[in-house]
Amino acid sequence: MSKVALVTGGSRGIGAAISIALKEAGYSVAANYAGNDEAAQKFKAETGIPVYKWSVADYDACEAGIKQVEADLGPVSVLVNNAGITRDSMFHKMTREQWKEVIDTNLNGAFNMTHPLWSGMRDRKFGRVITISSINGQKGQAGQANYSASKAGDIGFTKALAQEGARAGITVNVICPGYIATEMVMAVPEKVRESIIAQIPVSRLGEPEEIARCVVFLASEQSGFITGATLSANGGQYFV
Repeated sequence: MSKVALVTGGSRGIGAAISIALKEAGYSVAANYAGNDEAAQKFKAETGIPVYKWSVADYDACEAGIKQVEADLGPVSVLVNNAGITRDSMFHKMTREQWKEVIDTNLNGAFNMTHPLWSGMRDRKFGRVITISSINGQKGQAGQANYSASKAGDIGFTKALAQEGARAGITVNVICPGYIATEMVMAVPEKVRESIIAQIPVSRLGEPEEIARCVVFLASEQSGFITGATLSANGGQYFV
């Protein structure tokens, strides 16, 4: 029986690439999504990957959603905390709601998803928790105090939790993508994209599939000696 992987924000962008790559690697995959029903149903029809709708910002919804996934597919062994949002604003103009929305989804969402699964992973003596952070959680970015704080928090969450999971056979790692050719990035004006690419030593945007391959490796049994790690996939734009 194949291991079950649950990917939040798993029907679009980087999350969709992750869901597809895990399925191709032999996992039974469930893709969570928050609101875009049309995109989720199209993804399901094209890939055969089941989709489940709930907000990762809501702990009770996460508990209920996870129970449904496990009833349908079996115990979740691999969790990919990919769901994330932006509410960009210079700090002097940032509202409390813009701050709260981003923290609730990007940081609290990692807790809300991981916490209900943790005991089961401990009991089974196996688990993989992989969180998608960002280059801007490492270096910061003007206009993204909320986003950078949430993504930096994901890194700290990973480092602490890795120490707790190690003896129970659970690895916890974080991936920090740089600028990736997702729908969101490709929608920015061409001149802005060119200015971004000019800062990347490999002279191109990353592809969602490149992040997905990182996830597949960290999810595998072969990666069992790697935990608490931060994997930077940014084309050389920022070194830690």
